[in-house]
Amino acid sequence: ELRGWRVDGDDVVLGAAITYTDLLAPDLAEKVPALAEAARTVGSPQIRNAGTIGGNLGTASPAGDTLPVLFALDARVEVATAGGTRTVPVAEFVTGPKRTALAPGELITAVRAPVAAGPQEFLKVGVRNAMVIAISSCALIVDRTRRQVACALGSVGPVPIRDTAVETWLTSRIDWDGGRLSHQSVIEGFGRRMAAAARPIDDHRAPAGYRRHTIDVLARRALERVWADA
Repeated sequence: ELRGWRVDGDDVVLGAAITYTDLLAPDLAEKVPALAEAARTVGSPQIRNAGTIGGNLGTASPAGDTLPVLFALDARVEVATAGGTRTVPVAEFVTGPKRTALAPGELITAVRAPVAAGPQEFLKVGVRNAMVIAISSCALIVDRTRRQVACALGSVGPVPIRDTAVETWLTSRIDWDGGRLSHQSVIEGFGRRMAAAARPIDDHRAPAGYRRHTIDVLARRALERVWADA
């Protein structure tokens, strides 16, 4: 049952052993499109056939491709032992680079995330176009029902980064009834603010300054794309 998924009210419940390939199936991808977009960028077909969403959570790599999406969705992680189960918000589950809140003997069993209520986008930059570890990534989620926008950044901090002040700033500049941004300058302002929220480091893949620049570009590009679909 760890390989299955189901809709439970407003949530989709993903078994921990669901593979990246499974996330690309049309009936599931329409429920969580940004997760499907992230899964599509992972490795080769062989890796996507073997790698799982539970594995991405368990390794807790700052560059994990599904993690920014799960953070932006406010996903919850279900874990179990022989003695019972508990649910942990993903922002509390991933505690640092390759560190999680899993206690001894606990197993990740499922991930719970809201069914899409608006357009979603995931973008990443690497040293080439395929089979690459992210230099930076950005997940943007629009919730038309709640009139909210969430954005999470990957590979530019010890854990995926959200800035609720920037999300509030953006949400207040959206004409929700008219289905448009208040002004084109909002896109540029959003990119600058998300780049400022990033906490990148220099490493063998990219210098911090380049990572911050890519976040500016990715955030603006993601906002343009979701609003084109809004």
